[in-house]
Amino acid sequence: MPSIASLTAALAFAGAVVANPIELQKRKAFSIHQEERTTFAKNGAQSRVNTLRKFSKPVPANILAAAAAGPTGTAPAVPGDAYDSLYLSPVTIGNTTLQLDFDTGSADLWAFSSLQPSSQLTGHDYYKVDPAKKVAGATWKISYGDGSGAAGTVYADKVVVGGVTATSQAVEAATSVSSSFASDRDTDGLLGLAFSSINTVQPNQAKTWFDTVHSTLAAPVFSVALKYHAAGTYDFGFIDSAKYTGALTYVNVNTANGFWEFTSTGYAVGTGTVVKTSIDAIGDTGTTLLYLPTAVVRAYYAKVTGSSNSATYGGYVFPCTATLPSFTAVIGGVNQVVPGKYINYAPVTDGSSTCFGGIQDNTGIGFSIFGDIFLKSKYVVHELSSTPRLGFAQQAGVTA
Repeated sequence: MPSIASLTAALAFAGAVVANPIELQKRKAFSIHQEERTTFAKNGAQSRVNTLRKFSKPVPANILAAAAAGPTGTAPAVPGDAYDSLYLSPVTIGNTTLQLDFDTGSADLWAFSSLQPSSQLTGHDYYKVDPAKKVAGATWKISYGDGSGAAGTVYADKVVVGGVTATSQAVEAATSVSSSFASDRDTDGLLGLAFSSINTVQPNQAKTWFDTVHSTLAAPVFSVALKYHAAGTYDFGFIDSAKYTGALTYVNVNTANGFWEFTSTGYAVGTGTVVKTSIDAIGDTGTTLLYLPTAVVRAYYAKVTGSSNSATYGGYVFPCTATLPSFTAVIGGVNQVVPGKYINYAPVTDGSSTCFGGIQDNTGIGFSIFGDIFLKSKYVVHELSSTPRLGFAQQAGVTA
């Protein structure tokens, strides 16, 4: 990985770096509350497509077809529905506040920008670039298996999250985005919270916003409390004990691949006994579903009457009236339980009596992903210590 010093030198050459890349303040701790957006159609197959594309994996034809034939209706973004699929938070870049997806599965801070054609900006807030802040020669590109993606140039500008300011943060300004991004009128970009080693800026990788500011926080941590059918929060610099029950269970993180990667040592379905097995996984707020090894997924749906792995719908489905068992992942020797009702993602089409499962197999990905279906029942601490750790606890008010 190129040194951060090389990025700083590039920024200085562009005349964009001030003496200190962070506004010096008293040590800070703050929460960011997610905000409600407009409407969207929940599409389980599309969630699988998005995940495969995110990790540059090929998308099977049947899943792609199922996504294309997905829901024809939209669901109003009210607490009863909106936050199963989309979690957005306000971030000020330059002088404009955008709604960004906080994504622990990526390390880029990219945004819609004034460099794009106006046709791509309809319905979006966007970053207004200042030519004086451009980083000479720096580019970025995020591409997916089907050719979709986004690309652009890099600027060093002020980025404010919850009152904490990075004054010379690398901002990846889009010059073009694929139609799938442009048509998403709610999301104005992404703020990555994975490790800087997987940042896509070339020729010198950039730091994430959290890497830039963590030394100014009261503690080098951020904690995530996503919610079931409600807006959640991100706590930076502190751990809010009112948001969880019991003790936090910590596990060391393997940073080799740039993710918040850990090992689960077993699982259970409903009230069944724990099956010991090693599950290599990442925690990812930018992934909607819970992806697990095929054997684990089969064991789960074996307990769901009427379920099947549907080629038509691109994943496991079941009657919407089914009573779903809970799912337990053993992490750090402690059972972390997801209530069964959380695993009912959505009807496969508008008004259908068949529903798409929030647990799906990780075929084609190469590892498991503990996405929002799992995370919204937990309080998860991300600690950037000498050995990074994840801490898990059951979210306050959540019962299996």
